[in-house]
Amino acid sequence: MSFDFDATVVGAGAVGLACGRALAKRGLTVLVLEKEGHIGQGVSSRNSEVIHGGLYYPTGTLKARFCVEGRRALYAYLESHKIDYRKCGKLVVATEEAEVERIEAIFQQATANGVEGLEHLTGAQARALEPGLKAHAAILSPESGLFASHDYMLALQGEIEDAGGSVVVDTPFERAEPLADGGFTITAGGKGGATLTTRSLVTAPGLQAHGVAARIEGFPADRIPEGHFGKGVYFRLAGKAPFERLIYPPPIPGALGTHYRKDLGGQAVFGPDLAYVETEDYSVDPAKAEEFAHYIRRFWPGLPEGALTPDYAGIRPKLHGPGEPQPDFQLRGQDDYGLAGLVALFGIESPGLTSSLAIGEAVADMLDA
Repeated sequence: MSFDFDATVVGAGAVGLACGRALAKRGLTVLVLEKEGHIGQGVSSRNSEVIHGGLYYPTGTLKARFCVEGRRALYAYLESHKIDYRKCGKLVVATEEAEVERIEAIFQQATANGVEGLEHLTGAQARALEPGLKAHAAILSPESGLFASHDYMLALQGEIEDAGGSVVVDTPFERAEPLADGGFTITAGGKGGATLTTRSLVTAPGLQAHGVAARIEGFPADRIPEGHFGKGVYFRLAGKAPFERLIYPPPIPGALGTHYRKDLGGQAVFGPDLAYVETEDYSVDPAKAEEFAHYIRRFWPGLPEGALTPDYAGIRPKLHGPGEPQPDFQLRGQDDYGLAGLVALFGIESPGLTSSLAIGEAVADMLDA
């Protein structure tokens, strides 16, 4: 039978758009559905815009592979599309002797993952790079950086549309029904509401991944993983940014922890922390400034009193709850769900933004297979 589209992607964040681009590059007609009024309004709009080197993730996992592959592809993409970025590098800092063993484990993990250019630094060497930093020892990752993530997503959208595809906003996915001979009938609502047919379906809606899966007829309910909302808030510094490089203490359980960045506008931002919440609450409690200040002074004792102001919050689509081990990305398809032409993504949190181009190619490969 003929289909309205070769492939339909649910979600126009960085990962969904990267999937749409990868499929369009292979000559397929692509539709991307987005429930919000603009692209990149969910997880992709509320993050640190950090390009991760690939230091932390267990070797052989999708996170380790996609972060390194995606980071290499991302720098080339940003350069070729003239999108603003800064390869500023990152210092992973041991602020005391007790943390040296932890950052050494990160160095060994990163080396096993193929991360380039890593260096051990003494405390004096780290302070020579970043005066004012408190460091007993550090790891330098020169491949880490920052970029203009929204400009990146606009470029992905442009490539999809240049290839004849469509990115439709204000159009939430409502349900999908598998067709007898393969493919799906999709019902979409909102301003662009319609019923259409597609040969393949990719779900990449971030925080809504579990609800979208539940609205696909025949999707095995017991294969939808349990999801959690991991909220993180950010505070901005009133005053001159103290460091040029990203500054990361050792990770906290379940996340990379509160770190420092000098954003592309030249301002200093700290965050995110991690708190599990039940709803999409993006408020920032100003009272958290004291907690942030205490943490930040571990690596920057010179933080002035009262210099932190509430900035914004993000929520990560986590597959683990408090105290549970942090799992890998999930990219699953026909072998897992018994639905030909379906690829469903779950738990695409950090380093999902850095990994997005690699994830898109992997999804396209799965559908090719």
